Amino acid sequence: MRNEFTAIVERDGPWYIAYCAEVPGANGQGKSHEECMASLREAIALIKEN
Repeated sequence: MRNEFTAIVERDGPWYIAYCAEVPGANGQGKSHEECMASLREAIALIKEN
């Protein structure tokens, strides 16, 4: 089964910051959009484990 969530990504200077409204506490950051999204995916996975 595949979960799909909405990612809100913003740029703050050299950093990308993302969060997912459907998963409270899931945040990601990175110096590139791809790095930021990978960080957010990892955060969601860790939260969903519990």
